Amino acid sequence: MMRIEDILMTLRMFQDENCDVRTVTLGINLMDCADGDVAACCRKVQDKIRRLAGHLVTEGEAISSRYGIPIVNYRIAVTPVAWWAAGHDEDGLVRIARALDQIAVEIGVDFVGGFSALVEKGATEADRRLIAALPEALGSTAKVCGSVNVASSRAGINMDAILAVSRSILELARRTANADGFGCAKLVIFANVPDDNPFMAGALHGAGEPECVVNVGVSGPGVVKRAVERLRERTGQPSLDEIAEEIKCTAYRVTRIGELIGTALAQRLGIPFGIVDLSLAPTPQIGDSVGEILQAMGIERVGAAGSTAALALLTDAVKKGGAFASSSVGGLSGAFIPVSEDTVLAQAAARGDLSIEKLEAMTSICSVGLDMVCIPGDTTAETLAALIADECAIGVMNHKTTACRLIPVPGKGSGEIAVFGGLFGEAPVMPVRAGGEDFIRCGGRIPAPIHALRN
Repeated sequence: MMRIEDILMTLRMFQDENCDVRTVTLGINLMDCADGDVAACCRKVQDKIRRLAGHLVTEGEAISSRYGIPIVNYRIAVTPVAWWAAGHDEDGLVRIARALDQIAVEIGVDFVGGFSALVEKGATEADRRLIAALPEALGSTAKVCGSVNVASSRAGINMDAILAVSRSILELARRTANADGFGCAKLVIFANVPDDNPFMAGALHGAGEPECVVNVGVSGPGVVKRAVERLRERTGQPSLDEIAEEIKCTAYRVTRIGELIGTALAQRLGIPFGIVDLSLAPTPQIGDSVGEILQAMGIERVGAAGSTAALALLTDAVKKGGAFASSSVGGLSGAFIPVSEDTVLAQAAARGDLSIEKLEAMTSICSVGLDMVCIPGDTTAETLAALIADECAIGVMNHKTTACRLIPVPGKGSGEIAVFGGLFGEAPVMPVRAGGEDFIRCGGRIPAPIHALRN
């Protein structure tokens, strides 16, 4: 029987601590929508999404109302576009992106992910066309998100693809210069991309997934922060073991909520439930910050010595609590550190406490990587590629997902502020150390580590 204390604690999580189901993401296989005629292809895509996702928002709102649990975002993730639109040129790919944008508006979802290519070992002609089409496709749409997987622990790092993507990122930033390069916030460059990640901008419907599936992303930085603060109020000076245990118990409760919503919604839609991703995804709202959790744990200035160790404790405890709560934990699950979306991280970056180098060290621990990091608009493609390659190296060597959402801000330099608004927040432009250009120009592929080849 559920204790009254547990009920009250759950209510407090939603009412006072910013706990929510951050996203319900419907994964849809679009392989059967391939057609040599781009108009027919677009029509098939819209018809299938309309059929499978047409009631996603209304059914989600019904579930949310029934349980009193807020669902913040509704999203769709599709099979990587480069797979099923391989016969089309750049103009055709842009038309497909706009068709995805139109259907997203029609059915009321926030974003559609999957304008993507997987090129970790090599790029097909379709992949190259998609990468070239990214600036126009993402720059001329409001809801379409893209990703490119350029590295994996089994294949190594495709340096040619990284340089090509970097050029597209710079062009995308220029096309959205009036919004401080915001178009780049809709593009993620991955190493070891997961097939079932429900969070944007990197969500896609990967190989081995069913025809259609419901994946849920639950977030609760504010819940974890208050749990740590209450522990300190009770004990005065808790040990790190006690802090880890408190975070695990909190992650357990949050994950159970996500699984409840996911299974109920999947049942109403008549499709399978996939995974619940417990990733602490912050927002600019005060009290909803991963940085505040680190401060509650005793890191007064985020970026100072001890920050990486504290993030390691947090990430491990979240993963363990989630794994104990559900056999369907997947996606990324851990802690995100998107600078512009986390007020405390953005402030630390503005003070100079948090550098790109320190962020890079922290990404060896967290769920993703250099996320929503603003860099000078005059950064060269080679320097941008070098930053991405460094992040990919961390993922490849450690068999974990890493990713970059780097935003070159046109016309702005180090120390100036880029403003995106809403959930995307604002952040200072961070200085970048150049100097790896000649290494990047060598091209080719960095081989997979030897331990990845044993199987």
